Parts: sequence; C-alpha cells; structure tokens
Amino acid sequence: MISLSKYKLYTKGLLASIGVAIISIIITEFISFSTATVAIILGMVVGNKFYNTFHAEGSEFKSGVQWAEKDLLMFAIALMGINLNFTMLANLGLQTILIIVLGMIFTIFMGLFLGKLFSINPKLSLMIGIGNGVCGSSAIAATSGIAKVKSNDIGISIALVNLMGTIGIFLAPALAHLLGFNDIQAGIFTGNTLQAVGQAVAAGFSISDEAGHYATVVKMGRVLLLVPLVLILIYIAKKETLNSDEEVVKKVKVKVPSFILWFIFFSVVASLGLLPKGIETLIATVSHYITLIAMSAIGLMIHFGTIVKTAGTAFKVSSVLFALQLIFSAVLISML
Repeated sequence: MISLSKYKLYTKGLLASIGVAIISIIITEFISFSTATVAIILGMVVGNKFYNTFHAEGSEFKSGVQWAEKDLLMFAIALMGINLNFTMLANLGLQTILIIVLGMIFTIFMGLFLGKLFSINPKLSLMIGIGNGVCGSSAIAATSGIAKVKSNDIGISIALVNLMGTIGIFLAPALAHLLGFNDIQAGIFTGNTLQAVGQAVAAGFSISDEAGHYATVVKMGRVLLLVPLVLILIYIAKKETLNSDEEVVKKVKVKVPSFILWFIFFSVVASLGLLPKGIETLIATVSHYITLIAMSAIGLMIHFGTIVKTAGTAFKVSSVLFALQLIFSAVLISML
C-alpha cells in the first residue's frame, strides 16, 4: 500500500500529463483526428523539448508521469468495461460472428508475421495487430501491460493504428462501393475493418443509415472480443513464465490483473442494465478523459531517437497489414 506522502511525488508529473491532455482536446476541436493520437504526439514534443525535466533520474516530474502511464491507465481500462454490452451479440448472426472472429485472428497473426518479416520488435508488431484487429487504442492500452510493452512501442502502435483508421474512414466506403456490396455487406465491411468505434460508425453512416447500423453493431462485436483476447494473453504470459523457469512451476499461480476483473465486472453491469444510463455515460466519460491523460503521459516518456529508428518500418508493417485486413474481410463477406 503506497502512503499518501508518496502520492505527492506524482503531483507535478500528473499535472503535466493533464495539461497535455487538455491542450490535445482543444487541438482536436480544429482538426479531424484522434484525440489519443494528438495527446501522444504532443506529449512526445513536450517530453523531448524538455527532455531532462521528464526523463532524468530524480526528476520531480518523472515519477508522476510514469504513474499516469501505468497505474492511471489501468484504472481507465477497468472503467472501459462499461462500454461493452454482451447482449449486442444477439443482434449478430452466426455468419457475421464468424467473420468478426476470423478477421481478428487473421489480423493479429498477420501482424506478428509481418513484424517478423520486416524485423521489428515482436511486441510492437503484436500491438499493431491487436490495434487493427480489435478496437484501436483501447485494445492496445488494455493488452500492453500484460504483454509488457514499452512506452515507445505503445505510442508508435497507437499513432499508426489511428492513422490507418483515419484513412479507412474514406477508403472502406469507396472499396465497398467498388466491390458492389449492398448496404448490409458494406456495413459489415466497415465495422469489421476500421479500428475505432467512431471511425467505423462515421464510415458506415456515410454509406447509408442501414450500413451505419450494421457497422456499429459489428464494431461493438469486435470490441467484445477484447475480453477473451486479454484472458488468452494472460494464459500465454503465464505459460512463458513457467517455461522460463521449471523450478518455480509449482510456486507460480495464475493471476488475472485486478483491472481486468473490474473491466469484466463493469461489462457485466452494462450487459445486465444494473445502472441508470446516465451513470453508465458518466463512467464512460470519466474513463475516456483518464485514458487521454494516460496517453499524454505515454507520449511524454517517448524518446524521439527510438521513434526514428522504428517508426518507418512500423509504418510499412501497419500499412500492409491494413491492406491485407481489408482484402481478407472483403473475401469473407463475399464468400459468406
């Protein structure tokens, strides 16, 4: 248990992260781009401009920023569960669920394969695959701690995944039209390929109201897959721990992080309708803003030197992966 006096050490770093988040929100009022991405990029600029302030050992800001990018982020993820309503699966047919599941599996594994092909950090390629395959920034945030991903890789993957999604808002509807998809097929296509919920909804409704409805439901179906994905990653991490040290096999116990348990708890609460809609909305809003603060903190801890070495190749991986994701979903929809 950390004492209150120790939390005081976090004040300056936390306030800096909040400041970056507020400015990011203001900026996105004037540009059409993800607030999370803007927060990371702005955080990077500030963190590198005042490098010693945020990165030097003994800095009055460093401990608070590190707390925000890890502990505060876990709290935000726990609250994110309020956005997941498992009853939405009832609105999806078995064929559509199959398309969603196969699309996610394909995207994540292709992300890992392309990462190996282009020789980038496997954890970075995993985050790019998960971000594209599930639900963008939220999926990366929810799984990065389990996979023990570094701040630099988290920042790069979130920025690239959101960039692909922004392009996809215009690209996916155009491709759906060229492929001759009807409104239902077009909605499934956009919902199954775009990264963030807002992106999928925007692309779907740009086609038609019916396409927008299907895009929204399919996208939420993908979001729901975050729960089993997290549990699978925990199992894999546990297995790797056991294999790395056979002498401690009997001592190691499977431990699900508390924030995941709270995430599932809030998902169940939302699915059962135990809280008034106003309270659910409030929790979701709090989660959103806390996530932005954590994204800002992640940006503050990223070093430009690492970005320069990695981002170019990671952009190639992300671009090729998104193209393959679009092709795979189009083929599945045509077949099924």
